[in-house]
Order: sequence, then structure tokens, then C-alpha cells
Amino acid sequence: MQITVAGKQVELSDALRVRVSEQLDLIAHKYFDGALEASVTFSRARSFFTCDINVHAGRGLTLRGEGEAADAHSAFDDAAEHIAKRLRRYRRRVNDHARDLTSRARPEAGTQYVLRQDDDGQPNGVEGRSDIPAYATVIAEDPAEINTLSVGEAVMRMDLADQQVLMFRNSATAEFNVVYRRPDGNIGWIDPTGAR
Repeated sequence: MQITVAGKQVELSDALRVRVSEQLDLIAHKYFDGALEASVTFSRARSFFTCDINVHAGRGLTLRGEGEAADAHSAFDDAAEHIAKRLRRYRRRVNDHARDLTSRARPEAGTQYVLRQDDDGQPNGVEGRSDIPAYATVIAEDPAEINTLSVGEAVMRMDLADQQVLMFRNSATAEFNVVYRRPDGNIGWIDPTGAR
């Protein structure tokens, strides 16, 4: 990991630089082995020192820790503890997410079709598929995943993917459900178990 140690209007000793590098390497290897670079900046404000640590750990993960104390070593210890806590939390979330993914059922496979009605209005059946209307022509066919999600997760995924409709298996009822964006801007939800 590349570590940059700098001081704003503060002279830094070689011992402090070595200590900072060793401690950050230790923290990074303990909690997140893929850290790329770190920047440590010391400054003095009135009667105390401040330490600002920015760690770029890769893939959009940037952590920041701040510390204040009467001396530079204690300020660094305070900031390093903030970074260690954040890395512990991040690692715990990653591990929990990985365990959650292994316990979740794999998405079911489906096929998404894009249909176009013929301009001449002539019936145009699709060979071998009696369930596709005769007036439609298949112009695209893509594989699709049908995930097991809660309704909230389904709405979030639909928004993130900027889709108009999303089919999913409801994690509460194990039934197929659909969420869709209504013309008035609200979200619609089709739940077949509500009709029973």
C-alpha cells in the first residue's frame, strides 16, 4: 500500500512517519488486504494536533478518519482507531452479505420478449409458441432472472435499473409478484395472493 504522510505547517519526525506507515499497513492487512493507498495529514490547531487519514481501498471504497490530541502520536492513534472501526464494519457487512447470498435461493431463469404488432394488421403467428398472440412478432428475446426479493428490494432494483416493470418472487409469500411504474409516477404492485 502506498502511504503519503504530510504535515501542514508542522515538522514531522522520521519516527512518526515510520510509525504511521507500520500501523496503517497492519490495519489494512488485518481488515482489508486490498487497500491501494493512504494519505495522512497532520496539522496544528491552537494547542492541539489534528490528524486526517484518507484510505482508498479500491472499488469505490474510500474511508476517512480524523483525530485530535495534545500530541501528533495520540492524534494519529485516534484517527487510526476510526479507520479500523470503519474497516471492521465494512468487513462484517461484506461477510454478512456473502452469508446471506449463500442462504438465498438462486434466481430462477426466464425469457424476456419484446413484441411488435405487424403494421398491416395481418395475423402473424409465432412458430411453436401458442401463448404468444398471433398479431405480434418477436423482435427481441433476452434471458432474464427472477430473483426472490421483498417488495421494497424489488422497487429499489427497479429504480436502480431504471426499468418500468420488474417481476420477482416475493420472499414473504413465495409467489410471483410484479412491481411497475404507473403513469402518475407512483409504484404499482401486483400480488396474486391478495386476490384470494
